[in-house]
Amino acid sequence: MDPLLKLLEEHALRSPEELAKMLDAKLIDVKRRIKQYEDDKVILGYKAVINDDKVDTDLVKAVIEVKIQPEREGGFDRIAKRIAKFDEVTSLFLMSGGYDLLIFVEGRSLREVAQFVAEKLATLQGVTSTGTHFMLKTYKEQGVMMEGEEGNERLKVSP
Repeated sequence: MDPLLKLLEEHALRSPEELAKMLDAKLIDVKRRIKQYEDDKVILGYKAVINDDKVDTDLVKAVIEVKIQPEREGGFDRIAKRIAKFDEVTSLFLMSGGYDLLIFVEGRSLREVAQFVAEKLATLQGVTSTGTHFMLKTYKEQGVMMEGEEGNERLKVSP
């Protein structure tokens, strides 16, 4: 991966001037590459990682495993794109293994998430089964520890 992309992934708030210094590159080249990445849709957006325990969001988050029957012409893509359009869906992945899609959803209550599954997701043509898992606590999100970095904590070994 381009070192500039890696730095942006870890330090998106850094100015182009700071990034240029970190890379020992010319400012104009860094600005041009960032603009090109944005134009080419390599960089799709910039997003802060929020610790939900520190703010009053009261959001309920869930992960849903979905098995689907692929469509003849569209395979998994057509159904996945239809599911991705729901406002409750925050992330969606095609998976290998025991299920086909992994969906991350958010709602204002357990009931709202359950209604999404029962009324919107499970009723879609091609969806054959779902398994919903509610997230109880977040320890790490997108590579960021929620409670701060504790030192190199090692488990004690006893004889």
